[in-house]
Amino acid sequence: MAYDKFNILSSTAVPLPIENVDTDQIIPARFLKATERKGFGDNLFRDWRYNNDDTPKEDFVLNNPTYSGKILVGGKNFGSGSSREHAAWAVYDYGFRCVVSSFFADIFRGNCLNIGVLPVQVSAEFLEQIFSAIEADPTSEIEVNLPEQTITIKATGASESFDINSYKKENMLNGYDDIDYLTKMKSEIEEFATKRPF
Repeated sequence: MAYDKFNILSSTAVPLPIENVDTDQIIPARFLKATERKGFGDNLFRDWRYNNDDTPKEDFVLNNPTYSGKILVGGKNFGSGSSREHAAWAVYDYGFRCVVSSFFADIFRGNCLNIGVLPVQVSAEFLEQIFSAIEADPTSEIEVNLPEQTITIKATGASESFDINSYKKENMLNGYDDIDYLTKMKSEIEEFATKRPF
């Protein structure tokens, strides 16, 4: 399933300065019955967003109109816990295209890259700078430049580079998932197959 191409994203950000956010908090297990990627955004951080009677919790950041944008800034060790793909689906379906943290669980990072959410790992010091910038001005923007592999706080000009696997980078720049990548190579695969002995 193709997704939006990712090149340069300039957006305000939603701060979630909580460490060790696991996938059960991102999308509780009771919402994992669906097999398509749609609709999970409604239940992103469900138990943190809503009371038992489904009324919004006013003190949770996603219910605060002060904060918005396509970038979610989380605390250290974001996406730990079970390997459920649905956590990444929920982040994407809600509208986030980038998650920033000082450390990601490997499986969550991979699941994000597979569906078009860019996980940007920064130093603990730079993460604190981002949180401070958002606190000072919730309308301040963060620029995430995938071709250059940099993330910049536009208000201060502070910038840091980030790593990404070259294969996943190419896929994100083109809006490909793994199947799309193979499909675009169909003619090359067919040509290779004709040269193989049976």
